[in-house]
Order: sequence, then structure tokens, then C-alpha cells
Amino acid sequence: MKAKIVEIFSSIQGEGPYVGERQVFARFFGCNMSCRFCDERKKTDFLEYSEEGLVEKIIAEGEATVSLTGGEPLLQADFLKAILPVLKERGLKIYLETNGVLKHALLKVMDHVDIISMDVKLPSSTGRGAYWDAHSEFLKEAVRKEVFIKSVVTPKTLLSDIEKAASLVKAVDKNIPFIIQPVSYNDNIEGIDELDTFFDSAKNMLDDVRIIPQVHKILGVK
Repeated sequence: MKAKIVEIFSSIQGEGPYVGERQVFARFFGCNMSCRFCDERKKTDFLEYSEEGLVEKIIAEGEATVSLTGGEPLLQADFLKAILPVLKERGLKIYLETNGVLKHALLKVMDHVDIISMDVKLPSSTGRGAYWDAHSEFLKEAVRKEVFIKSVVTPKTLLSDIEKAASLVKAVDKNIPFIIQPVSYNDNIEGIDELDTFFDSAKNMLDDVRIIPQVHKILGVK
């Protein structure tokens, strides 16, 4: 069994509540979505790694946490199911970044994941259809681990989508952190006039709401 990997590198976590923490990133190739703001959707190059090869490459980076990112890592859940116990035995913490719709794939690896960074995709941000039901079912499982929600907002984002996302999270647990992430285009953070309104709306329903841009874009690092 082999995995399709775009790159493996050590850097700081640039998103969410763990911003600034050093991690090793394993960027998996491919996604089941095509959000209009995604940096990775046009990438076509990847390397194939065996289970042992990827484990050794990750360990060699020398960080305490591995971020499984993409693309969508859960598209390769069977491979993850094979390597995650090994990484855990080697003392690494497992941080999963996911678009939050592949519940059955999550269940394959749940026992070996420590932190779940779960997107809630806002239709007005992504330019795609809604995934409310899939997100809700995913979150009901993910909440058994440490989980936080990330929603990317753009100048096209509708307040009604923020309200729907916050309501979805509240229905599971209003204490789950909810991160509003202003979109980045060409490594520049986009100005969004409605940020305060988005924050206030979400905060009316949830206990932990934060606005956090992609800090690695600001610093000019991966």
C-alpha cells in the first residue's frame, strides 16, 4: 500500500488555536472538493510513499506533532490506519486537518488521532453546494476527540451561512472552538468588511469564537 504525498516539511502551524506551534506537515494529494479559494486544487505532482518510507520521513523531521493535511487526508484513510499506530508508538501527536464530510473514513482512524481541525464549508465562500448534514454527522463523531471548527470567509460570504455553521456546532457542543478564517489570495489576507458581524453572530451562539488569519501567509513561510 502506498500514499500519494505532495510534500513533507517542518514549519509552524499557521491556522487555528495551535498557531505558532512547530509541526511536521504531511500534505496528502487529492481532494473530494474544489473550493474556489483552495491553494492546493491545481496541484498535479506527487510522490508515492510506502508505509515505512513515510513514517521514517516524518520521524526524520524531528517534530513532536505531525499534521496530516492536504488536499484531504481521509481519502487515504486505509493508509493512515496502517501508519498512525506506528507514529503514535514513536511518540508523535496526530493532528488531522480535514474538510469534515468523510465520516466513515474518520471512523477508520479515530482511535489514533489526537486533534481534529474540521472545516465547515460555507457555500457562499466555497462556491459549491452545502454540506450541512455531512458536517453535522462528522462532528458528532469528531467531538469524541479534541476538535475545533474552521470556516473560511471571503468577501462573498453570507451572514446566513455563518449563522447556520454556528447553529450546527451549538447543536453538538457550544464549547467547541469556532475559528473564522479570512481567506488568503496569492499569500495576501483578504479584507472582509463583515468580520465583526460574523464574529458577533457566532458569539451569540458559541462560547469560544476567534478570528485567526493564516499566519504562515503573513510570515511568508509554508
